[in-house]
Amino acid sequence: MAVYILYLVGFLAGITALVGLVLAYVNRSDASAWLQSHYTFQIRTFWIGLGMLVLGAILMIVLIGYLIYLFWVIWTIVRCAKGLALLSKRRPIAEPTSWMFGG
Repeated sequence: MAVYILYLVGFLAGITALVGLVLAYVNRSDASAWLQSHYTFQIRTFWIGLGMLVLGAILMIVLIGYLIYLFWVIWTIVRCAKGLALLSKRRPIAEPTSWMFGG
């Protein structure tokens, strides 16, 4: 749960997302299978999101970057909300390697 919260707080204080990434990497190997799916999903959320931010920064020149940033915010919130909902029910992410919302 902490990683999802750290990612959401990352909108206000970006360093918390990096802390969340480290926690996900550290805890993934010792976790049960259903929790491993969440850690994998969280790790991919960070790296795919970082890729979107870099792409958005590059495309800021042609003003498309703002749309990519908006998509990234919505995408991150939905992934974290879905992850938190499944985590509270003690259910795994169906497709933790998904580019979108985990199936």
